[in-house]
Amino acid sequence: MNNPARTAALAVFDAINTGELAVLDTLVTEDFVDHGSPFPLPPGPAGYRQILTFVHHVLHVRYTIEDIFDTDDRVVIRATATGIGVDAIHGEGAEGKPYRMITTHIYRTEGPLLAEHWGVRDELAARIQLGTLAAPDPAAFAPQGI
Repeated sequence: MNNPARTAALAVFDAINTGELAVLDTLVTEDFVDHGSPFPLPPGPAGYRQILTFVHHVLHVRYTIEDIFDTDDRVVIRATATGIGVDAIHGEGAEGKPYRMITTHIYRTEGPLLAEHWGVRDELAARIQLGTLAAPDPAAFAPQGI
C-alpha cells in the first residue's frame, strides 16, 4: 500500500525535528483535528502548529521514525521521541533531564493530506526515567499463590 499522504506524515516529523512548522499549511486539511493534544486546539493547520510548537520548543522533542505503514485512509508511524523534562509537565525534579519515549501516531488521511491524528505515548516510562515516578516493584509481577 502506498497512501499518498505518507509523504505528508513523514514531513510532519521533519517539521517537528527542525522547528519549520509553517509547512503544516500544506500537509493537513483545513479542519484537521489532533485528538492527542493535552489542551484544546482550534482545527486546521493553526491548531496543529500550536501543539507542535509546544512539542518542539518547550519539550524539545525530536523523533526517530522506527516503522511506518499505511492503508487506503490511514498512515501509522511508530517513533522514538527524545525530549527534555519540564517540571510543570513531567513533575518536580524533571527540569532539564533528558528522556526517551516510545510513541505511535495514527493519521486519518484525505487524499494527500492528513485529516486527523491520534497519538499514543509511553508517558509512564518517561516519568520513571525522569525520576518523577517510582518504577514498579518487580515483586508485584511475580506469580501469586503458586
